[in-house]
Amino acid sequence: MKPETKNRLLAVGALAVAGIALAVISAGKIGDNLVYYFTPAELVAKGEQAYGPTIRLGGVVKKGTIEWNPEHTKLRFAVANDLTENATTVNVASEQIPPQMFREGIGVVVEGTYNASHVFQTKRLMVNHSNEYRAPKPGDDTKEWMKRAIEADAETSTSATKP
Repeated sequence: MKPETKNRLLAVGALAVAGIALAVISAGKIGDNLVYYFTPAELVAKGEQAYGPTIRLGGVVKKGTIEWNPEHTKLRFAVANDLTENATTVNVASEQIPPQMFREGIGVVVEGTYNASHVFQTKRLMVNHSNEYRAPKPGDDTKEWMKRAIEADAETSTSATKP
């Protein structure tokens, strides 16, 4: 066999292997592993199409909606687009212990599924917080400095979610 023929057969074989691999990947339901990110308004607008797939829902914890039962680790709250009264909200249910920074008015991202009873069942709850570190000034009282840092973080997270 001539070297030219051998090289051509090798190239055709490599292309065939690559084509088969691509076909297997595309037929392997790779879409089942995708996770979509929605705001509450986008999730509600999807309607029944939002039921079932794993989704990440991002928004702000609406004030006055947190219900926490530490004995049974049941957490319920509402996530809104923003802190206005007319904001679209989605009710969220979780059976995990919330992070220490979890509170009303803070930005959150929850991952889970939306069901026909219009409740978002979450498996994962993450809070957004400021990435800015403010060191205490010389002579600052540590407790007072911590209080100011927490308040500044709360202001940063709520102002970032306002339109």
